[in-house]
Amino acid sequence: MEKVIVITGGSRGIGAATALLAASQGYRVCINYRSDDAAAGDVLQQVRALGVQAIAVRADVSREDGVFRLFSQVDAELGRVTALVNNAATNGPRARLDEMSEQRLLGLMTTNVVGPMLCAKHAVGRMSRRHGGQGGVIVNVSSIAARLGSADEYIDYAASKGAIDSFTIGLAKEVAGEGIRVNAVRPGMIFTDFHALCGEPGRVTRKEGAVPMGRGGQPDEIAQAIMWLVSDQASYTTGALLDVGGGL
Repeated sequence: MEKVIVITGGSRGIGAATALLAASQGYRVCINYRSDDAAAGDVLQQVRALGVQAIAVRADVSREDGVFRLFSQVDAELGRVTALVNNAATNGPRARLDEMSEQRLLGLMTTNVVGPMLCAKHAVGRMSRRHGGQGGVIVNVSSIAARLGSADEYIDYAASKGAIDSFTIGLAKEVAGEGIRVNAVRPGMIFTDFHALCGEPGRVTRKEGAVPMGRGGQPDEIAQAIMWLVSDQASYTTGALLDVGGGL
């Protein structure tokens, strides 16, 4: 069976690092992204340079029509998905709850919670033995924030990742007998441009002194954890929440 991986939010940071690592392990790779054609094209070129078949699909995975189109294109060009990495997420400027608008809360929850659930729904429909599939793996990218709460900063983001943790545990139990493993990786302070979404690109440098290991992490360190969970080395692991946060 060909190994086919779909990585949402694959044009930057952790998603891009995971795409490159998956390619080095012989996966056919789908890089999903929402808007940055240039960044996705650059990652796609690097992935193809590793000698694997790969595509980049622009789709908003917080909407089911976008998710349907994404998986349909993967079916047609790469084959049936065997691994899904739910990495796409968003955040807003640093704020307290009483400063957050309804629009911000609804937008963040749709992207960070509904989106991964929709992607998992369509992946399960292809992976599950119940639907004629041959099994597969789903890895959700959560956050240490789910455990810490991110008070006075991003409690909406932390709450969305708490939902992802619960979703991971529930879905893992739901599909364990159908050949599908579901786990989550919870990164800590990682050097990516994701923090620029919050208007604080230097956040990791500012806060890495609070990390027990004394430094922020790199995207490839998270990618290694993701791909371990995808691999057969984790064949008896499902419903796990793997913290990769330098001791946070």
